[in-house]
Amino acid sequence: MARNLSTPEQQSVRVLKVGERVRHILSELLARGEAHDDVLRASNISVTEVRMSPDLRNAKAYVKPLLGQDEAAVLKALRTNTAFFQKEVAKRLGLKFAPKLSFQPDESFDEAERIEKLLSDPKVASDLEDEE
Repeated sequence: MARNLSTPEQQSVRVLKVGERVRHILSELLARGEAHDDVLRASNISVTEVRMSPDLRNAKAYVKPLLGQDEAAVLKALRTNTAFFQKEVAKRLGLKFAPKLSFQPDESFDEAERIEKLLSDPKVASDLEDEE
């Protein structure tokens, strides 16, 4: 699934830096278990990327639970606790406006696995060997 916000090459350096800071803040909150939610405390969750809108008012956080376990429950818990995460990000970020967070599943790992399977298919592998 394509991510609709502009590609990193098209974003300004400031937008990229703020997105990375938001990713670090969310990762730290999740790693320390600061959210008052049993599902989030019991899960190891990776925040793989945060894409900011150009005006820094919206942030899409792409997350993946370790080994993809209970992804639906983790996403539901994250979305339920969005207000907590927004408050903490606003406090630690120090911007004039706090970004509105939305949590999305990171499907890049699934896409990479699908491509890897295609490349390891015997028909494709034989075509690749012919080119070499």
